[in-house]
Order: sequence, then structure tokens, then C-alpha cells
Amino acid sequence: MYRSFYHLREKPFTLLPDPGFLYLSGKHRMALTLLEYGLMNQAGFTVISGDIGTGKTTLIRHLLDHMDREHTVGLITNTHRSFGELLQWILLAYNLEHANLGKAEMYRRFVDFIIEEYAHNRRVVLIVDEAQNMAVDTLEELRMLSNINADKDQALQVILVGQRELRDTLRRPDLVQFAQRISVDYHLEPLSEEETQGYIRHRVEIAGGDPQLFDEAACRAVHRYTNGVPRLINLLCDTILVYGYAEQQKRIATALVTDVARDKQRGGIFPTFHPAEAEEPADIPSNPATKATGAGAGDGPPDASTQEWSQPATKATDTDATTAALREPPTPDVKAPASIPPPTETVSAGDVRTMGTDRDFEAAKTAPETREPSWPASYPGPDISKKKESYW
Repeated sequence: MYRSFYHLREKPFTLLPDPGFLYLSGKHRMALTLLEYGLMNQAGFTVISGDIGTGKTTLIRHLLDHMDREHTVGLITNTHRSFGELLQWILLAYNLEHANLGKAEMYRRFVDFIIEEYAHNRRVVLIVDEAQNMAVDTLEELRMLSNINADKDQALQVILVGQRELRDTLRRPDLVQFAQRISVDYHLEPLSEEETQGYIRHRVEIAGGDPQLFDEAACRAVHRYTNGVPRLINLLCDTILVYGYAEQQKRIATALVTDVARDKQRGGIFPTFHPAEAEEPADIPSNPATKATGAGAGDGPPDASTQEWSQPATKATDTDATTAALREPPTPDVKAPASIPPPTETVSAGDVRTMGTDRDFEAAKTAPETREPSWPASYPGPDISKKKESYW
């Protein structure tokens, strides 16, 4: 949809682990170097872990594309806890016959295969992706298979790739023998803000577009909402390009990134790391009630923008006098009763300062008086009927 608009040969942000788009940040370069080191130095077990979507599978695909003929590789990706016999999946990974074979027969078939490859100067490499799903018993069985190795050469090498939970599992006390056989391990972290910018521009350039399609501020916003997780970057940036095409924006700016992140958050599925809060326009006035309260609290006289909900400035003196009278009514000149009667539901006009609605105000005017206020002779008392709009 947007490829021709942005002059792209292909979609730069896809969820497929395409090694052609691999961006070697400092973290990914280190992980790839350790993978290659483990292969060249015949490491028995190599472990690469990382959080969800950090690019582990893309690294493995890149490694497979660049392996020489000295290695015979088998790949297992279906590792849920009920996936069945480990040996069946291993034989299937190397296209070996496994139907109607018992466990002992499958083990013998796999050992013969390793010996045959070793005789042709080829080492067998088994890669297990999503290895965090493997049960402890399955991992222990995998360790026992490594006993095939003998003498100075490793006839079987195992690479485990999984999420953070894999590291937690391998730290268990009952897997200490397994952990001692791990020669190389590395944990892949998300991208930094600078690496996120390089990642976005790298993928756009590989797809044939302008590397400056996302400006620098937009790249920083993408990092803020994705925390530098490559898979989330792909999800967000792909949607951003759809929005940009719909709005005919040739360059991607921060405002568009925020709009897309906000819409993604409203859906409740996209796991953004920070809320996309839009700034309030400066020309929108605040709530009138708030400004009226502030003016009465000593914030100064209301300016011209508040005149539509406040009293005119010419009545400020009269209003202040009335307010003072309502806040501090004179003490009624009556004798205190011998005993205090229980409170009643009736209210007097002198108590209207506690009311908040016109209905309460009308009730106060019609309710019977429970006391006779004694106002100073020089002040006839507040004419509340004319002032109520200033307070409610």
C-alpha cells in the first residue's frame, strides 16, 4: 500500500526473521561473534538468551546462511512441553527415518549418523530454538546425548536459543552438570535509543527507501514506546507508514508516532512501554469553575478572559463585602437553651454559605427560620437573591 509512496522495493518492517535485514548493533554483533566462536572452537553447548522479540531467531537464520559445509545442521523449533520424544524430533531435524522405532533403536540410529558424518570430516550441529519450553527431564536427556563426543573432537555440538526463562532453568541445582558443560553463553538486551535510530534507518535503506524517512525525534519516540525491542519496533513502524501514507506525509515526525502509539494502546494489545499522552492545546481555556475558585482564593482579580463566568470588575467591592458577610455572619442575640435539641432538617437563610445548588437555595428561602440574626444597623444584610450567581 505505502511502498510506492515512499519509494520502497519491499516492506522494511516485517515480523519475519529475515536475515537480509539483520542490523548488527553492538549487542547483536557480540552474540553473533560468540556463536561463530562456539562453532569454530567445538563448544559442546552454546546458549544464547534474550527477551521476547530481541532478534534471537534472526541471528540464527543469519548463522545458518553463512555456515560452511563442515557442519551438518539440524534445527528444532517445536519445543512445547508436550512435543513428545526428543529423539524423534532430532531424527526428524536431520531427515532420518524414525517411524516405528523404539527409543533404543532411535538412539542407535542417531549415533550411527554422527559417526558417519564425523568420518566425512563433518560435525553435527543441533540448534534448538525456543528452548525455554523444554522440561528439565528433556534437557537432561539432551545432556546425556552429548556423551557421544569422545577424544579431542566434538562430534555433536548443541546450540540452545531461548528467552530469559531458559537461563533461570539452567541455574537449577538439579541441572548443575548441564550448566558445567556450557562453553559459551550470552544474553541479548534490547536496543538503546541510538541503536534504535540506526535500526530504523538501516531497514528503510535496505528496502530501497530514504534512510532519513524517520526524523531523529521520531526515532526517539519509537524507542520510548517500544523500549528498543526490535519486534515491537517493526510492529509500530509498519503501522506508522500506513498512517503516513493515509495522511500523505513524506517524512515521519514525532506527532505521527504519538498518534499511532495512542491508537495502539487504545486497542489494549500492543505492549507499549510508555503512555502516549497528547499535549493540551494552549488556546483551550481551563474549566471556568476552576478559574472562579482560583480568583476567590487570592489569585488576583479575574482578567478579561474570565469575565463570562465571573462578576464584573465594577462590583468587586460589593461582592467582597457580601462574601465576608456570608462567611462570618453576626452572632444571633439569643439566649442559649438549657439543653441542645437534636439537629433538624430545616435550614435558615444564614446557613446558605454551605449550600451548593439552586434547589438548596430555594429550600433555604422557604424554610422556617430557626434563629433571628441580628445584623448591624449600618448594614441591612446581604441581598442573597441578587448575588447567588456569583457563588454557584
